[in-house]
Amino acid sequence: MPRRSSDAEADLAACKAILQQGSKSFAAASLLLPERVRNPAAAVYAFCRVADDAVDEGVGGLDAVRALEGRLARACAGTPDDGPVDRALARVIEAHQLPRVFLEALLEGFAWDAEGRRYETLSALNAYAARVAGAVGAVMATLMGVRSARALARACDLGVAMQLTNVARDVGEDARRGRLYLPEAWLREAGIAPETWLSAPFFDARVGLLVARLLGTAEALYRRADAGIAMLPRDCRPAIRSASLIYGDIGRVIAAQGFDSVSGRAVTSKRRKGVLLLRALVSPTPSDPLALGAEAPALSETRFLVEAGGEP
Repeated sequence: MPRRSSDAEADLAACKAILQQGSKSFAAASLLLPERVRNPAAAVYAFCRVADDAVDEGVGGLDAVRALEGRLARACAGTPDDGPVDRALARVIEAHQLPRVFLEALLEGFAWDAEGRRYETLSALNAYAARVAGAVGAVMATLMGVRSARALARACDLGVAMQLTNVARDVGEDARRGRLYLPEAWLREAGIAPETWLSAPFFDARVGLLVARLLGTAEALYRRADAGIAMLPRDCRPAIRSASLIYGDIGRVIAAQGFDSVSGRAVTSKRRKGVLLLRALVSPTPSDPLALGAEAPALSETRFLVEAGGEP
């Protein structure tokens, strides 16, 4: 895949533009990463953003996912489609020996969304989160040059925690789009019929308890993931610590709203994000990280990612 360095730079610039437009928070946090990680991360993120948009906003649904699978296969083979995102992704896959299963898992998660899949249990929801977010954690660790099974397990923990936070934050927004991610068994245990609730979403104390329960599950994973930060290169720790703190803080905002994520969407202020970024810079490694779960086994739902990319 020989191309001039100027072509590679132009492709990377196009990826960074997609990153800036698609997620200003991610773009800001990525500035804390060293360039050797920030640049390939931009290429991977751009592919994820393009893929997500194709499935979410397009009319293709599963057909769009199948087309993306073909694009990924060609990028992995070193014969990418002739576009800046595909070319940049192919370079990253080759340069970092990025396991194909990570990106295939992501696309599988998108396929589940296209199918309108719902989740009966927390384990089933974790399996979805492993694909759409745990896989991203595994990618980031690999781009940082970290491949130990212990570190990948913690990176996947962080991704799953973030996705569970997303679910807790977006309960109402998702329901109004006809999507339900809360474990349906939890709803029934609370005396709420999933289909009835989805047809006319409402908030009450029972729903609040479910949101709090999911955030509690996410918080436990954030604490496990903290142990993995010490396993990263020192110059990568502030970025990952800031991402963990900012996402984890969404739970604080939801709690302050009485766990009502149906009536509105929790937002962390720019000022608060700035405070958390500064905290991550000052103290990038959580205190006593090894006591927080460094040796905990990988979640059963993320084990396939750890096994695909991890070294003993």
